[in-house]
Amino acid sequence: MKLALFDLDNTLLACDSDYEWAQYLIGIGILDRTEHESRNLAFYEDYKAGTLDIYAFLDFQLAALARYPRSQLDAWHQDFMRKRILPAITERARALVAGHQDAGHECVIITATNTFVTAPIARQFGVDHLIATEVEEQAGRFTGRPSGLPSFREGKVTRLEQWLAPRGGWNQVAESWFYSDSANDLPLLERVVHPVAVDPDDRLHAAAQARGWPIMHLHRTA
Repeated sequence: MKLALFDLDNTLLACDSDYEWAQYLIGIGILDRTEHESRNLAFYEDYKAGTLDIYAFLDFQLAALARYPRSQLDAWHQDFMRKRILPAITERARALVAGHQDAGHECVIITATNTFVTAPIARQFGVDHLIATEVEEQAGRFTGRPSGLPSFREGKVTRLEQWLAPRGGWNQVAESWFYSDSANDLPLLERVVHPVAVDPDDRLHAAAQARGWPIMHLHRTA
């Protein structure tokens, strides 16, 4: 197997879908702007700084999912895709994924953002395999809690290894790529054969330069 792994937010997307989903809900009046906007921004800044408490963030981010039936959430998500996500998908990002697909590589989007937000985005890229933070469900409704290990930092490595296990594990991976913008993804970048920094944050840019990793730009110029 030749394995191509892609982070999603600020890598394949020219935005952070987690942040944008909360901002979308604020914009349509589902979440109170005064209460939620500053917290959403604070969590996003913590993520960029490498100090995010993933469980505190998930408590905040997933709470809204528990308040509404899935049919209503899906309707909002369709509108969210049209207004926030499709404009953030560049032709260069689509071409990157398509190049690996055309080469016969197994393509996987691996992201800390939850499956409700990201599954339709993965389908937009034509990627069948998604490793994302799972959302707990009971009787067809979200509980507002995560299920299992979030795919964040070292959790991405663990979740990937769980995905690989029934496929023969790393021993069956002849070659591997991982594309990411974030220093939070250093544990997985260090695990693959071909780590690639995509429009990297300052910490990842410095690490990539120090280690001789390629740096590419999908959404901005160098």
